[in-house]
Amino acid sequence: MTRSLSPQAAAFKGRCPKCGEGRLYSGYLKLAPQCEKCGLDLGALEQADGPAVFVMFIIGFLVVIPMLVVELAFQPAYWVHAALWLPWTVILALAFLRPIKSWMVAQQYVHNAAEAHFDD
Repeated sequence: MTRSLSPQAAAFKGRCPKCGEGRLYSGYLKLAPQCEKCGLDLGALEQADGPAVFVMFIIGFLVVIPMLVVELAFQPAYWVHAALWLPWTVILALAFLRPIKSWMVAQQYVHNAAEAHFDD
């Protein structure tokens, strides 16, 4: 098995970070249970809410700053703000979630991150 992509590049392409061949996702944001090519347990690489937190911070800057500029310059009605910024927020969230989740999966694989276990 020859790897031609880095784990991060493979994950961004929706491929397994270990072999670069198997599918990373079984849906838009649902990780496949395991790689069909190399058998890597992708379920162990689940990040829970981590990608959503990063996306919220990024979108906060990309939406709130222009929103404030529009408000201060034009003072439009509330419905205009809703018509402008709600679709923009949804589009950006859908655009950023999968790449950020892919990056986090790759980082977790590269650094061999796992859940903490404490000895009693």
